[in-house]
Order: sequence, then C-alpha cells, then structure tokens
Amino acid sequence: MRNCLSLLLISGFLSINIFSVRAQLTQKPPLHGSHWMAVTGKPLAAEAGAQIFQKGGNAIDAACAMLGAVCTMWDVLCWGGETQAVIYNPKTGKVIAINALGYAPTGATPAFFKNKGYNFPPEYGPLAAVTPGTPGGLCYMLAEYGTMSLKEVLAPAMEMAKGYAIEAQTANSFESQKRRLKEWPYSKALFLTHPGEKREAPEAGEIFVQKDLLETLTKMVAAETDALKHKKSRKEAIYAACDRFYKGDIAQEFVRGCQEQGGLITMEDLAQWKPVAEEPLHVSYKGIEVYKLQQWTQGPSMLQALNILENFDLKGMGYNSSRYINTLYQAMSLSFADRDFYYGDPAFASGQPMKGLLSKDYAKQRAALIADDHNVPDFAPGDPYPFEGRTNPFADLLRQRSNWIRNGGGGNNTAPSTGGSMNAMSDAGASDALAFDHVSPNAPFDENLYHDRLWRGTTSIEAADQEGWVISVTPSGGWTPACIAGHTGVGMSQRMQSFVLDSIIDPFNVVAPHKRPRVTLTPSLALKEGKPFLCFSVQGGDTQDQNLLQFFLDIVEFGMTVQEATEAANINSDQLWLSLGGEKLDDRRPRPGHILLGNITPPYVRQELRKMGYTATYGDRTSGPINAIYLDTKHGTIWGGSSNNGEDYGIGW
Repeated sequence: MRNCLSLLLISGFLSINIFSVRAQLTQKPPLHGSHWMAVTGKPLAAEAGAQIFQKGGNAIDAACAMLGAVCTMWDVLCWGGETQAVIYNPKTGKVIAINALGYAPTGATPAFFKNKGYNFPPEYGPLAAVTPGTPGGLCYMLAEYGTMSLKEVLAPAMEMAKGYAIEAQTANSFESQKRRLKEWPYSKALFLTHPGEKREAPEAGEIFVQKDLLETLTKMVAAETDALKHKKSRKEAIYAACDRFYKGDIAQEFVRGCQEQGGLITMEDLAQWKPVAEEPLHVSYKGIEVYKLQQWTQGPSMLQALNILENFDLKGMGYNSSRYINTLYQAMSLSFADRDFYYGDPAFASGQPMKGLLSKDYAKQRAALIADDHNVPDFAPGDPYPFEGRTNPFADLLRQRSNWIRNGGGGNNTAPSTGGSMNAMSDAGASDALAFDHVSPNAPFDENLYHDRLWRGTTSIEAADQEGWVISVTPSGGWTPACIAGHTGVGMSQRMQSFVLDSIIDPFNVVAPHKRPRVTLTPSLALKEGKPFLCFSVQGGDTQDQNLLQFFLDIVEFGMTVQEATEAANINSDQLWLSLGGEKLDDRRPRPGHILLGNITPPYVRQELRKMGYTATYGDRTSGPINAIYLDTKHGTIWGGSSNNGEDYGIGW
C-alpha cells in the first residue's frame, strides 16, 4: 500500500511539474518585451516594425510600417487591397475601429453581373475589384494616431520595392498562378520575370524588383514633402500624399489601367472614397470586454458566439472534449446563420438588428437550441428584432429562404422573387430574383477546393508599446493572382466576390455602387478592468472568427499562455455560407456537420463525434497563423505570440 501511495505521490508531483513548464513546450518560444512588441506575417515585415520602434515611433507608426512592408512583399495581399483595424488609444482610454475597406465602383449592380451569367461577382480580375483601401487607411491611421512622417514609415517598403530577396512561399505562388497572371499584361510583366523559361516566376532568394510600385510610393512621399515645404502640418502633409493617390496622377493611371483591362473603377469612385473611424461593437465575456469591427465584417459573429457560450460550463467540459467541440460547433453555427443573413454595410441599411443580435437574452434563446448529444444541421437565422423592441420586417423572406434551402437552395432552378416586397428591403439593397444553377444537397463535393475557399489567407499585424498604444490589423486584398492597374505597380482588390446578388441570401449585402461588401476580416482587442488585455487576429477567410474564438477561450477558460493558444489545436466548421470563392451557388452553400479536427484528436473523441453526426477531416494544422499580444499588467510587460503555422514572426524589446 505504501508503495502504491508513493507511486501516486510521485505521479502527482510529475504532473504538477509538467503543467508548470507547459509554456516551454511550444514549438516557438513566447516573446517578451517591456518597451514594445511587433508581430506580423513575414520576418522582414516584423523587422520593418522594429526599425520604426527603434527610431522612436509608437505602435501605430510601427503597424503602418509593417503594413507597407507586407503589401510590398505580396503576403497574400497588396497595396490595392483593404485595411481593417482596432486601436486602443491610451490618451482617451477608448477603442477605435478603422474601416478602410474599398467600395463597389460605379456600374457594379446585380443586373450587371447577372447579365454576364454570374451567380456571385467574379473571384479574379478587374471585375472583382472594389476601390483600394489600404493606402488611405495607412495614411489615416498614421495622420491621426501616429507620430512620424509617411516618408519615415514607408522607408522599409520603398527599400524593398527597389529590390528584396523574395522568399519561396511568395515566389512559388507566382509560379503556380502564372496561367492566370498571363491574362493581364501588367501582371505578366511584374510577376513573371523569366518569360518563356520552364520556371517563369522568380526563384527563392532572387532579388524581386517593383519599379512601378516604387514610383507610386515615391510620388506619395513627394506630395508629403512638398506640403511640408509649404508649411503644412504633419497631418496635412500625410493627407496630401493620400490625395495624390486617390485624386491625382496616381489615380489617373490606376483608373486607366483598370478600365483598359475591363474594370469599372472611375476617377469619381476613387475621389469620393475615404476611410472611416467608427464605434466598434463589443460584448462582455465574464468581465472581459471584447471589441470587434461593425457588421460590414464577420467580427460580430464571434461576439454572438461568446454570448451564447457564456451559458455553458466550458471549462468543466474539458479542452477539445467531444462535448466541448459539439457545443462550440453549434454556437458558431448559430452565430454564422445570423451573420449570413443580417450582416452588411451599415451605411446602406437602416434597421440592422445589431442591438438584438448582441443582447444576452437573445443569446440565451439561441443557446437553448443547442443539442448536447448531436449536431443540429439546419440552424436558421434567428429573430433578434423583439430583443430591441421591434418586429422583424424579414419574416416572409426568412420563410421563403428556409423553404428554398430545404429544397436544395435553388432546386427548381430559380430563387424565389424577393425584389422590393418590404420597405426594409429597399434600405438593405434588395434585388430581383436570380436564376441559380441547380443545386442538390448530394452534388459532388471537392473538399480540397472548398477548404481552399474557406481558409483563404491574408496576413495580420499586431503592435503595442509602453505608452499604452495597442493596435490589431487584418489587411487583405489584391492577393496572387492579382491584376495590376496599369503602371502603378498596385494590384486590384478581389473583394467584390464577397457581395451577393440576391436578397434571399443576405438582404443587407446585395452589391450596389459605393457599398462595401461584408468581409471576413476581423482584428480583435480585449480589455480587462478597463486596460488592454489581448490584441489578436488571424488569416483564413471564414475560419477567422472560428479560430479567434477558440484562441480567446484557450486563454480565458483553459489558462493557456498567448504562445500556447496560437499553436493550440482548433476545430473548423463548414456549416456556413462561404464568403469567398466560387461563382456558383453550390460552391458556397453550407456543409452541415463537416468539421476539421487536429491529427492529435484522440480516437474516443473521434468516435463520439461520429455518433453525434459529424463528418471529420483531420490535419496537422487546424488554424491559420494567429498573431497576438498579451498585455501583462501584473509585471508591466508585453508578451507576443506567433503561430507555428506559416512564416509569421514577431520581435519584442
């Protein structure tokens, strides 16, 4: 008996010690700093942020430098894409949301795309482009919240545009997409540096030069310099550079190159677009305030899921147990069902029920729908309007939508007529019915292609400094294969594809000129006791808020460190409408019960999930690269976390 007791004591001692050193068992070490932290998608870009910090810049300056660098490096985005950010301002104690997403150009209507035979706007090419947002977003953040000049923060990007040693991941993406890149003359000239050879793209380590982009950035800096010579303020000079991009000779060449290749963007479109600072949305989860961008992103779906999950004892279920996964999956399904119908550009819609969607009472109603022993495959959008004292104006449309999906989502080859039958729909941008291709629930399913669309990447940027500035950015757009706009060196965004063409899918997200599409991009900030607690974002299309939700819970519920949480095994759900990829309805419809699990999932959990109705795929990596910063208020230090999946990198001091 004494031997058994001794063995138990030794075993317990070992368990305690293993747990106590768990933070050292990650594949990448956590980063520690007391002055600043810079984390992003490429090592060279993190170095750009570090350079700015070392020159005395704040976290916003550093984030802008990293943004310029990742765009120049084609880290699944470029200068013609879009930028979204949340910022904590220590001077006011407030969180600010930055909307630098481009909008649809003149002529982009449902009728235009339907007449060309599309069920959704195209994935690639000039017709996939909304107006560029990143140059304006960078200038706005720098002017309003930074301390340095545009010339200073763009110096690393301009140095790289002169020529930098390209890494294999990016170079290989050029090569793999060369067939499509050859469709556009300016793209072919930029990306295929060895025309006619077996490998036409640059090799890894080759110096990649972008003369046209360098000229564009040089023109912007010259406009700033000229404004300063004329006694303009730092802020006014930065906006002068921005105006040259959107209203001057850069804009003229961008529009010429866009329209030459069949695009719709006009000078008026560029001149009228501007970034917007807005109030973020937020909820409290067990006393922690979590902030997201408004409903032109999918960010509020994570807030809804947190509200739902607050009704369950997640810690008691155990990390990634079958009960936990089943509960998590259904909570996400419920929040995505609402996302898929109620989210869209608030500037084009009155009466979006965000107050109801984010109410705790609505979350309790939704939580009651979750089955504890099986997955529910047919969750529909809920009715949040009563939770803000209103009647749902979409009741009839929701019934039509439910019947339409139940019948295969277009099984009779047409969508029900939904054009303008309700007053609220005219505000939301309703359109006439669209004839869809026949969709069958048993249609062939290309799992690899589907998951490519589900996980489509971008990059992320996180920065924090000792003064208290904290910023999370999820920029994107203009990824390879990008169509270059003339001699600007700037690729055009492909974000138009995130619109829908018929209100039966989402009445708030029907394409219209100067409307922003609902995007997957979703930077995040969390405050605890009124102070920054976590700053986090991730790449990966519709999986972004799935992975960020689990990252947050890993820390708050399961006590992981920030680095552990970036590497932790997640699940991915396919039970949602895809936001990216595919021009037919069947490309995007939900796949109820389909789930991605980590290879390390124990056999008994796999078996239990099968009994619950799940169809699993397994992978070594189950999350896009999460980048994050944890603000350690106890010690007054900054922790950085960067996923072991991809080339993401951080530097702290």
